[in-house]
Amino acid sequence: MQPARPTIVMPEAPDLQMRNAISAPLKAFNSREAGRPVDFRTLALLLKDDASGEIVGGLWADTSFTQLHIDLLYVPETLRGSGLGAQLVTQAEEEARRRGCLAAWLDTFSFQARGFYEKLGYEAFGVIEDYPPGHSRIFMKKRFA
Repeated sequence: MQPARPTIVMPEAPDLQMRNAISAPLKAFNSREAGRPVDFRTLALLLKDDASGEIVGGLWADTSFTQLHIDLLYVPETLRGSGLGAQLVTQAEEEARRRGCLAAWLDTFSFQARGFYEKLGYEAFGVIEDYPPGHSRIFMKKRFA
């Protein structure tokens, strides 16, 4: 006998509890099929203003299946070119290696930081053209030595 078919609902304000209801069984499935635990762990490096304590930028990533995924990287425009962005990425890669990661991946837009990541050893492996219109979304990877 077939299980009852669920109703599709689109909430006005999705929250983390809803996301977790989807991700928990997906992670269990992925671990079972991959033959190893997902070992999903968040990794955050924050840039904090010394005077105010306010977060002004940083890096947000996660590690799983021996890969580092850099989700967000932001350095205030006034600090770009200072080496801070490279320091954030390098620290994230070092922590990822401690967690057993073998490689990293990320995506960036054509108007963002492709050249920056290439200087750090990343290479493009995929592009979505016209996303957003007139630009590209670029997927990049780096294998650790």
